[in-house]
Amino acid sequence: MDISITATQFSRSLSDILNRVRYRGERFVIVRNGEPVATLAPPGASPRVTVAVVIAAIGHLKMPGEGFADDLEQAQRSQPKAELAVWPS
Repeated sequence: MDISITATQFSRSLSDILNRVRYRGERFVIVRNGEPVATLAPPGASPRVTVAVVIAAIGHLKMPGEGFADDLEQAQRSQPKAELAVWPS
């Protein structure tokens, strides 16, 4: 989710905004005179999901029903044993 800020807000909070882009992966749309003029985002493949979005999504999840743990155990038992890879020395 992109955050819209004015060019004035951007210039006054440059250091904070750069930290949020770098450490939180947030994206900003800079608006001047009501019109978007630029987007500031992390370089490369930027995550489109922020921590805030994940936390909001988790809050809406329902608890698993009765027997969920049994279903997980059954699924795990039905998987073949993994073969150990032998590393060359």
